[in-house]
Amino acid sequence: MPDSTGSNLPGLLSRYQDRILTDWIAAQSEVGVLRADLMREAELRRQSRSFLSHLIAATKNGLNFDIESEQWQDVRDMLTEVTNFRVDHGFTPTETATFILALKQPIFECLRDQYKDDPATLVNEAWSATVLLDKLGLYTNDIYLRGREDIIQRQQQEMLELSTPVVQLWDRIVALPLIGTLDSARAQIVMENLLEAVVESKAEIVIIDITGVPTVDTLVAQHLLKTAAAAKLMGAECIISGIRPQIAQTIVHLGVELPQVATKADLQSAFAHALKRTGVTFSATKPAHTR
Repeated sequence: MPDSTGSNLPGLLSRYQDRILTDWIAAQSEVGVLRADLMREAELRRQSRSFLSHLIAATKNGLNFDIESEQWQDVRDMLTEVTNFRVDHGFTPTETATFILALKQPIFECLRDQYKDDPATLVNEAWSATVLLDKLGLYTNDIYLRGREDIIQRQQQEMLELSTPVVQLWDRIVALPLIGTLDSARAQIVMENLLEAVVESKAEIVIIDITGVPTVDTLVAQHLLKTAAAAKLMGAECIISGIRPQIAQTIVHLGVELPQVATKADLQSAFAHALKRTGVTFSATKPAHTR
């Protein structure tokens, strides 16, 4: 019986469920959706069987093309699961969307067999199936893009954290070597990592080494000042090392002042200054003479 939209597609999906599932899995294998290096065939079968069951359940009370409606919630959840699996395992956007698009052929073949003597109905039902599957395919593509964006953002965050290591040089002395451009996002990571290290190591001296920072402009200088001020609030004195001649000239030219922040030309000088500030002294010893 046709539903309220006049479509017989819901009934056909239910009637030919087993045939459609078998032909769909075969079609996915033929077009390369089944990647043996990325997915087991058993997993593909499980996903296909589950999706088709959700699709039939969503249309049993009538065909509704608004896939954002409550009627399609389970289908959307299943598509999200299927898509995220493919994102995590390295499938391409085309391979992911083809999971849905490959379902067209089995459905069209069932429609052809069912309405071979009724061309008008065959065309109408084929169009309904096309509209529905295209919408689901586009939804899958949107989920894929969001998944990739999440992975990229997570990787960028991890790279930022890895690029701002805090190293303990001595008891109560930590160093933060900076390499590359210091933008606002990275400056926030720098400050958080540094303050956590100050608390964990009970540091009294913090050395921020900017030898690897190619340029220092007003924004970078402000980030350094904020980080130094935050460290001071935590009870740690800040030393900025790696002040090369061109950077010193730039800071003076910009009119940026570094109040109550010690600066040194290199990390070695900063470390020596930090040791002196913490009361650590060294004395040279003569090598023992052997007879």
